Amino acid sequence: MLAIIGGSGLLQLANLDVSRREVLRTPYGEPSGAVTFGQIRGRPVAFLARHGYGHVIPPHEVNYRANVWALTERGARAIVAVASVGGIQPDLKPGDVVIPHQIIDYTWGRKSTYHEGRDSAVVHIDFTEPYDPGLRVRLIAAAAAAGVTVSDSAVYAVTQGPRLETAAEIDRLERDGADVVGMTGMPEAALAREMGVPYAAINVVANYAAGRADSRTGVRFDAIEAVLEDAMSQVRAMIEKLAENWKDGDDPARS
Repeated sequence: MLAIIGGSGLLQLANLDVSRREVLRTPYGEPSGAVTFGQIRGRPVAFLARHGYGHVIPPHEVNYRANVWALTERGARAIVAVASVGGIQPDLKPGDVVIPHQIIDYTWGRKSTYHEGRDSAVVHIDFTEPYDPGLRVRLIAAAAAAGVTVSDSAVYAVTQGPRLETAAEIDRLERDGADVVGMTGMPEAALAREMGVPYAAINVVANYAAGRADSRTGVRFDAIEAVLEDAMSQVRAMIEKLAENWKDGDDPARS
């Protein structure tokens, strides 16, 4: 089964033929909301809104461990995470869709592992490539099949939130090699790796990052909603194509 985690701008999948919703309990507390199960193009899909269905959970308070555990426990064979981001590089403008390939983590204080406590062994995961290469390939192919133009690589800087960054902080992120900036990419990706489930992301550029282009003196929140509404329709088309070619037992890493 394919699982989708929706971020800002994607609180539900309009093209999901819903069969049921489940309120799940996990050893790590409650997920952000009920998990919605259904089908897209006849293929099983699960959906979870990262910030809750009323968009009420800020990035630093999301229970990432519960979310990833719940989806995996219910049979997710791959997770595609959707998130809105700010564009740092000038060629990434509002409305662009990006498939990131790397992460720089600037978050702090978040529960970032399943392996902790006196009775838990120390576990190190290989995180050289934070996103599953096979699943990324399938996302890029789905975009092409849906007629959606995507940037097929980007370094995603993950900041703590919930405030946006200063212009000086964005300058620093650019010097560090970041292309886009958001608040939810970690520890979600690392937790999926610990659970052994392939994970990849779709980023939608909602605005220019602080100090860039029309955000030079401030981010224009009034324009973001319209940008996301249009771009998320492209994301849904990508997900539909991905699901259409998905088969039970698929291993994205072998694609």
